[in-house]
Amino acid sequence: MKIQKMEKMNVDTTTGKKPANKMKKWLIILLKIVAALVTAIVVFLAIVFVVDKISSKSEEGKIKPYGQSVSVDGKNMNVLIQGQGEETVVLLPGLGTGTPALDFKPLVEELSPFYKVVVVEPFGYGLSDGTDKERSTQNIVSEIHEALQRLDIDRYILMCHSISGIYGLNYVNQYEHEVSAFVGIDSSAPKQYGNKVVESPIPSSVITLLKESGLGRLIMKLSADPYAALPVDDETKEQMRILSYKNFRNPTIVNEIENRSANFKAAENLTFPKKLPVVFFLQPDSAAIEGWSTLHEEQVKNSVHGKVMTFEGTHYLHHTQSKEIAQNFRAFMEGIK
Repeated sequence: MKIQKMEKMNVDTTTGKKPANKMKKWLIILLKIVAALVTAIVVFLAIVFVVDKISSKSEEGKIKPYGQSVSVDGKNMNVLIQGQGEETVVLLPGLGTGTPALDFKPLVEELSPFYKVVVVEPFGYGLSDGTDKERSTQNIVSEIHEALQRLDIDRYILMCHSISGIYGLNYVNQYEHEVSAFVGIDSSAPKQYGNKVVESPIPSSVITLLKESGLGRLIMKLSADPYAALPVDDETKEQMRILSYKNFRNPTIVNEIENRSANFKAAENLTFPKKLPVVFFLQPDSAAIEGWSTLHEEQVKNSVHGKVMTFEGTHYLHHTQSKEIAQNFRAFMEGIK
């Protein structure tokens, strides 16, 4: 009779307690666990944020200036000049390269005994200012040209890495009378993406959040060191790390990324001037782009002096094959005289 009464009252016949009390107890435990996790995440993010701000402030004082500042469109553009050769080589970087002058250092050292080498750090790169001006090919090309004009450099060989190949293609058509030859170092080809829209795998808003929260620094710290095998001294590597983080997806570079598809589209019908000597130094194949060498062979098929050469290496071919690039470049230039 007593058991029946307890069952009617919805009471556990073994404990004499209501099941609701047990559920309430587990719910409280669960809420405490969730609260502890949330607190831990908030504390972790706060520590990451504070460490990033302190580190950034500390690193500002460790940056060692190099090159010289040139006034372009009312802002400062940094340019490194090395070597005293009669001919001038102008080097332009790939998309997002944090510190072009230091990134190109192995190649600059191979070229400078024979040429005057000029590394231009476009706005948003290296020690150059940022800009609010749209990162269209036309604006980028115009700014680089203005920098060279300010330096009284009016005859030169244009040497471009990665996406600068797209800007360089526009450049040689616009300033054909100034450019004596074009060199591509695993440079982009206008039709490499076909009809696809070129999109960043990570939205700009997410990239900005990573940078502002300090998580970008943490990710870079936990990632493999991209400069470990670079044939430069430790001090240079440290400067590259500092400047690469400082410039990591800054607003100018983010805008350039957002304009990438339009810039490739604008170049798809451009070709190199027939009489302009053109040579490409490429990695044998690109995991991301099908028919990498074929795309470049197509670009030089109508050139009077056109050549495609491949070397073992990554997209940053000048990190490991600078000596070979310099030697073969010199041989190419000698062969067309």
